[in-house]
Amino acid sequence: MYAEVKELLKKDIQKIKGVGQARAKLFNRLGVYSIEDVITYYPREYEDRSRLKKIAELVDGESCAFEGIIASKVTEHKFRKGLSMYKVLIKDGTGSITATWFNQHYLAKVLRLGEHFVFYGKIAGRYERLEVQSPVYEKQEAGKAKNILRIVPVYPSTAGLSQNIIRSTISSALDMVNGELIEFLPDNILKEYRLSEINYCVQQIHFPKSDEDFKNARYRLVFEELFMLQLCLLSVKNAFEKDRKGITFSKPIDIEDFIKTLPYKLTNAQKKVFAEIEKDMESSNVMNRLVQGDVGSGKTIVAVLALFKAVQNGYQGALMVPTAILAEQHFRSVSSLMEGYGVNTALLTGSQTKKQKNAILEGIKSGEIDILIGTHALIEDNIEFKHLGLVITDEQHRFGVRQRSLLSKKGDAPDVIVMTATPIPRTLALILYGDLDISVIDELPPGRMPVKTYAVDNNMRGRINSFVRKVVSEGRQVYIVCPLVEESQEIDAKSAIEHAKEIAENDFKDLRVGLIYGKMKSKEKDAVMKSFVEGEIDLLVSTTVIEVGVNVPNASVMIIENAERFGLAQLHQLRGRVGRGEHQSYCILYNEGKTQVSKERMQIMQKTNDGFIISGKDLELRGPGEFFGTRQHGIPELKIANLYEDIEILKKAQEAAVKLVDEDEKLEKEENFTLKTKMLEILNEKLYNITMN
Repeated sequence: MYAEVKELLKKDIQKIKGVGQARAKLFNRLGVYSIEDVITYYPREYEDRSRLKKIAELVDGESCAFEGIIASKVTEHKFRKGLSMYKVLIKDGTGSITATWFNQHYLAKVLRLGEHFVFYGKIAGRYERLEVQSPVYEKQEAGKAKNILRIVPVYPSTAGLSQNIIRSTISSALDMVNGELIEFLPDNILKEYRLSEINYCVQQIHFPKSDEDFKNARYRLVFEELFMLQLCLLSVKNAFEKDRKGITFSKPIDIEDFIKTLPYKLTNAQKKVFAEIEKDMESSNVMNRLVQGDVGSGKTIVAVLALFKAVQNGYQGALMVPTAILAEQHFRSVSSLMEGYGVNTALLTGSQTKKQKNAILEGIKSGEIDILIGTHALIEDNIEFKHLGLVITDEQHRFGVRQRSLLSKKGDAPDVIVMTATPIPRTLALILYGDLDISVIDELPPGRMPVKTYAVDNNMRGRINSFVRKVVSEGRQVYIVCPLVEESQEIDAKSAIEHAKEIAENDFKDLRVGLIYGKMKSKEKDAVMKSFVEGEIDLLVSTTVIEVGVNVPNASVMIIENAERFGLAQLHQLRGRVGRGEHQSYCILYNEGKTQVSKERMQIMQKTNDGFIISGKDLELRGPGEFFGTRQHGIPELKIANLYEDIEILKKAQEAAVKLVDEDEKLEKEENFTLKTKMLEILNEKLYNITMN
């Protein structure tokens, strides 16, 4: 039965009535490919059109439904070429209201004098007259209305897909699976946490009959999603730890001397986190630790100390980072610190020649190389370590669980550290990173000046340009970040290529302008960054490729175009590229957003430099899909849960998952069979075959 239902759910979206090739391509843009994708494409909000009001009861500013008779012919008012407004008067026994639409020339044939319609829209009261702009409408026949007089779902969409098409497609898909969905949550969990049945929930989340039905459906689906997330993370943790005896490292006699030779003193937070790492490394268990720290908090030096400890114990260490530029920076700093201790450090990136790579491969295999620093090239099949004892991945949000696992498998149960500069509120981190122990570096090194941040609009461009000239004349350098690589007809935002060309030819034609973006060849990117590091470029125009980038202490200004298009955590990461030297640094946010949320986000950036406050607010304002996702963490993507709003459900889901695994670690009991099948399916699809066995 399960297999048959699974087969049905995996069928292509074109099997749904009304979905042809062209429409399927539009759905594909939204990440919707199968029947299962359709029924789990949840609404982003709902319009309550169920409460019908008399016209006399309508209030300025509210969105609601009302009915009435068409009391005038539809009139057309032309404003300019391509823009026409259509008006009609609607009456009931209590009053009248004018409805207006733009460029809907067919309305005269639809809204006929004397006919009875139901409308839904936002009411405006102007000069004691009521008006409703672009309302949805439906002819009232025998007291029935399909899209009005009920709670209506509103979905994320794309050009060419109207809400009615999405609703109709989802309705057809639900008819196809009606009553067929298999309940995979065990009965005892359903009862204990008062969760509604799956078929009812999937139907009611899309087309709820009442508020109560909606709440029941959402609670169950959020719980299920977070419960499965927790179960998968516990499974991964078991896969890393079960039956694996770790390396027991000893404390090197010269580690205190090594710490004294560092060019700066460790902060108390760095000392605390390294003590936690040392304790893990000296135990017989496999270390699996996340090190969180705000931009500039000094995570790298903690990693260096751990690598030093591993090498002094006769093991090799690996440090994997997301970009070649960052790998080179780490290589330079690590090798210079290790120089006096006879530690051989090597760099491996995708852009090296075959001869260079072969020499490194030999050195790693023979054990001649002690520390290997590189990009994802480190996880390629031909990399063989002689005695790998410690694996570190930097900027964890760029690597999923899969990459971490592949690198770990290069050794015999090596210790693992993952580092991230994307701070997550601790209560959430403890739950979200269920497969990791957590350390937090919550203190910045002394002497770091907070970056002064200003949100401005285009009216300030002249003044900002003058400020940039002044900064460059004083010998400093400037980043300018754009959201796009190339100009887009669909998105009104600055492109890096066009902007670089524009400022090089106009605003700053006498300055040295560079350009860097993700799709450039590695050698080209490296060459541009090298020029910037060496002070040969005054202004570097970039996409977010520099979000995780090199340390350029001389860069003191970060300008972000279309700042409204970035998440708060990303803006904070970009801002962290400056403020690394002795000079006061600045971040200028060009904000074209007009919404209240956009204004709020800019205010937060101006008020605080604290990444933990910012990430908490980011979660609150943006919801689940953008802040956490498969791309960032290698965990199942959240489709309905909001990790900020649903924290209480998240705690219950974690409690249920932990309890279940304690009682039946490998889910071998008969009542857990369907659940185990579902979990392995998620693990195989999302976590690339990391299972609990």
